[in-house]
Amino acid sequence: MNKCQEKTIRWGIIGCGNVTEVKSGPAYQQNEGFELVAVMRRDEEKARDYAERHGVNKYYTDADQLIGDDEVDAVYIATPPDSHKHYALKVASAGKPCCIEKPLAPSHEECKAIVAAFEQQQLPLFVAYYRRSLPRFQQVKAWLDAGKIGDVRHVSWHLSKPANPLDLSGDYNWRTDAAIATGGYFDDLASHGLDLLIYLLGDIKQASGFRANQQGLYTASDAVSGCWLHQNGITGSGSWNFGSAKREDRVEIIGSQGKLVFSVFDEAPVHLVNEDGEQSRFIDNPKHIQQYHVAAINKHLRKQISHPSTGDTAAHTSWVMERILGG
Repeated sequence: MNKCQEKTIRWGIIGCGNVTEVKSGPAYQQNEGFELVAVMRRDEEKARDYAERHGVNKYYTDADQLIGDDEVDAVYIATPPDSHKHYALKVASAGKPCCIEKPLAPSHEECKAIVAAFEQQQLPLFVAYYRRSLPRFQQVKAWLDAGKIGDVRHVSWHLSKPANPLDLSGDYNWRTDAAIATGGYFDDLASHGLDLLIYLLGDIKQASGFRANQQGLYTASDAVSGCWLHQNGITGSGSWNFGSAKREDRVEIIGSQGKLVFSVFDEAPVHLVNEDGEQSRFIDNPKHIQQYHVAAINKHLRKQISHPSTGDTAAHTSWVMERILGG
């Protein structure tokens, strides 16, 4: 890990698409001690355009060239999940720390293979479940840790939204292609919330569920329901529907002395209700949503903290998702 002891850790991005424009790319550039030095995209014009707009010195159309670049110390993989394993194994073989977009891979078996490759090389592996690091959910965790709702008994989450114009158009969208994302938007969106609930309430030992394609707009499932049991005895239930009349996003954590209510995605306050009354706190997200996640990577690489979202934690989330989808 000698490279990570240098003053500046130089990053390269494989797959500089939409997620890297505002959510993540600038976070790597603006974090003190990090530098974004190279990006890769198969479309040369788009790769060059991204590099020029973001002030990145080098761009590639071949991932192997970026991974093998001696001036790239660490790699962020931001491609669709069906290619994560392919690139991750190359990064591990090159001996470089890596962050991978969520979900870690389309299957738990692929997740395990990725995690094993980095463990064998004794390399850090991070996954972009950035909600674990956001101040809004750190507040929820602080209330839970302080026993503000007593012993936690149950958690429920409902997420629904109408079909969007892309869904209705019939145009291709990899997020709803069953070959890439079996659960469709469940893979893309529910993964965030389930990972967060595991972080807040502990690992899950049992999970099951059902799924359906109610609208027939694409090949992936558009309706999923599930239930689970955390190792500490907390029960959980969830429903995710992507053809509903309106958008809803509500989590309730029920305790022996109160409850917590919040949204996974919406810019909404977090609510605490207990014997002392009700209080709400609105905590802004940063402009670049992965800011705190990337800052935690920086501190982990410099051996200051342990990052909350690793290959191991992400693989566990993928296992839970497979169980809910009936795997």
